[in-house]
Amino acid sequence: MSTAVSSSTSSHNQWVLASNNKGKLAELQRLFAEANLGVSIVPQGQLDIEDAVEDGLSFVENAIIKARHASRISGLPAIADDSGLCVPVLGNAPGIYSARYAGVHGNDAMNNAKLIEDLQPIRDARPDMPIEGIFVCVLALVRHAEDPLPIIAQGLWQGEILEAPQGDGGFGYDPLFWLPDRQATAASLNAADKNSISHRGQAISKLLTQLSI
Repeated sequence: MSTAVSSSTSSHNQWVLASNNKGKLAELQRLFAEANLGVSIVPQGQLDIEDAVEDGLSFVENAIIKARHASRISGLPAIADDSGLCVPVLGNAPGIYSARYAGVHGNDAMNNAKLIEDLQPIRDARPDMPIEGIFVCVLALVRHAEDPLPIIAQGLWQGEILEAPQGDGGFGYDPLFWLPDRQATAASLNAADKNSISHRGQAISKLLTQLSI
């Protein structure tokens, strides 16, 4: 990416964060603050911007859709996160439907319960084999609503899926996401430790690298 592109982005001292998910907002605002971007990140809810219709077929498509939506309404650069959990033995489900896997958007308990249920036949057939899970985060930054060259950054966080939740922190599938090297779930990590290794932390690090070029 050219320096001119970075400069045009940094000329705005305010960006819209295209999310109304409280868990995502808390994590992203913390990570952006730690990154010291030199811009003010305003959640779209503060500007009365409703969620976009996420009708893409991939994390990248949905992140761009959300960023363009927020930028179009606000007239400001916008950054969007699209993230979820992919489980390879389930054909990478729940994937882009992670937040509404059980049919009710944002019901973490129901989503976790459905994932446990869907994996049970596989566990019964292969009781000694860990089940891999991959947290995915795609960040899309658009300088304006029609930006033909969005900045895209992706982070992947690999772990295993447990049979029952552990830990009281985090949100989403964090209580089921086991990290063998930490001997803990994502829900058991403190915020600083999680941010240093998570899919969002990785994506923001890659975004910052692109912005600095």
